[in-house]
Amino acid sequence: MKHYKSWLGLKKQLTELLCEPLKYRITYFLTRYHKVHNSYGRASIRLDGKELVIFSWTAAYKQEHDVYNRWKETGEWDYNAPELKRKWNQEATLSDYDFLKAATDFLQLSIEEALESENYLIRVFAIMDKRVGKRTLEAISESEEYKSYPSWVRQFYELRLGISLCR
Repeated sequence: MKHYKSWLGLKKQLTELLCEPLKYRITYFLTRYHKVHNSYGRASIRLDGKELVIFSWTAAYKQEHDVYNRWKETGEWDYNAPELKRKWNQEATLSDYDFLKAATDFLQLSIEEALESENYLIRVFAIMDKRVGKRTLEAISESEEYKSYPSWVRQFYELRLGISLCR
């Protein structure tokens, strides 16, 4: 994970990149439970105060269980196994650390790279970005590829495309 100085600074950077119609509607949330073993945390993306997707420390346990099951089958202990990454991306089995990693990685990518990322969370950040132009949104809408994405990702595409196409 790329280093970041503070959550408030990272949150400010992400918020400044939101397209105008979502700038005051989308909020990013992160908390750490410092008095709990391992400083567990929780993150979410909210629309008008309602959580659309949650990233919690409990997902890390689900990921560990998947890695353990894979180890029993293959003898390999690998958190970066492509099939596990795809599964976790598909099911939104992502922890608060996954959220932070995606956020810091997103800030290092061009908007074109972010829109094509294998990481769905990076794509979520990208589709809400003000750097995505009208023609790109129209191309995304026409291709309808986003309709094959998991529902937790698709809701952000539908939100952005709905706003942009109404103008």
